[in-house]
Amino acid sequence: MLNVMLTALNALEGWTGLLALFGLNLLSSLVVVRLIYHMAAKRRDFVFTFMLVSTAVFLLCRLLAGVEIDLAFALGLFAIFGIIRYRTNAIPIREMTYLFIVIALAVINALAPVAASWVEIALANALIWVLAWVLERLWFVEHLATKMVVYDRIDLLHEGKRAELIADLERRTGVSIVRLEIGKVDLLRDTANLKIHFSGDKEPGHFEEQQG
Repeated sequence: MLNVMLTALNALEGWTGLLALFGLNLLSSLVVVRLIYHMAAKRRDFVFTFMLVSTAVFLLCRLLAGVEIDLAFALGLFAIFGIIRYRTNAIPIREMTYLFIVIALAVINALAPVAASWVEIALANALIWVLAWVLERLWFVEHLATKMVVYDRIDLLHEGKRAELIADLERRTGVSIVRLEIGKVDLLRDTANLKIHFSGDKEPGHFEEQQG
């Protein structure tokens, strides 16, 4: 039965082949983004980005697979993703890694059928899923989220008052602080810019970017 299905898939051409590969890439991206990344990070904003980037890269690679382009153009095309900077917020390294994963999956699913079998493509996708899941779940490292706070009690910034400072911040922000950093201090306004770090896995509702 499996051999019959693989033979049928290998025979797909034209728009039917495009739809079959598109479905495979969509499923693969959903596994990585929705079942692995989102279950751990609880961030909806990057789910939107990952899914659309994966779809766009897949269609770009698939539709240009038969077009002869020189190596410089091909490298430059994908180098765009390395220089794009979102002007609102810098992308954390963890999210950049997942972005690279979904781009890699899209390229594999779009171009690999030309030189590899469906078994090899499915195995490549499964290996990426398993490795991402293992690193997130079994070799789990606590995900620390960050929140910027403009603080009005600079008297608690003095040495020896760190415990009182943390207690006041936890009471007023509602998060359990793991670590904090003191930034710019404005003596004219009696305020200070603080960066507080807390567990993003235990308190996902405090992400600045999370909506609804």
